[in-house]
Amino acid sequence: MQQRPTRNTQGGGGFGGRDDGLAEVTVHINRNCKVVKGGKRFSFSALVVVGDRAGRAGVGFAKANDVPSAVDKANKEARKNMFTIPMVGATIPHKVRGRFGAGHIVILPAPPGTGVIAGAVARAVLTCAGVGDVLTKSFGSGNPVNLIKATLDALHQLRTREQVEALRGVTLP
Repeated sequence: MQQRPTRNTQGGGGFGGRDDGLAEVTVHINRNCKVVKGGKRFSFSALVVVGDRAGRAGVGFAKANDVPSAVDKANKEARKNMFTIPMVGATIPHKVRGRFGAGHIVILPAPPGTGVIAGAVARAVLTCAGVGDVLTKSFGSGNPVNLIKATLDALHQLRTREQVEALRGVTLP
């Protein structure tokens, strides 16, 4: 019996056949139904996270008339939207709060060995980016799209000590 291919979260591969070492995680697939004269017409949207597990991650959201097409389109968009996350060791430099719509998230640095303490949506972004020790708490909306955009908002606010010193033109104690 031949085994069915599955989405590879350990890097590359998956349905797309890419072998570039990026981890891919399909976070959420939403089905939409439109009633037309001949019956019901379904469309799908996919939310995908891509990362290199070394400080870079990207998120893609796309729609199509079938699931594989939606996932592939979201995957391509996620690869285009990759950004670098400043890290100190395996954690983040400081506490940040992200917000999008009614979704709020707080991300805290954690000591080594803590792991990623997060919900499924935030965990997908953080693990694909390679953040190993972090605590999170989400508030408000549990909508995956809002939470992932709130997580991205928080991660875009991160600055390392060197970046802050360069921005302010001073040396911090």
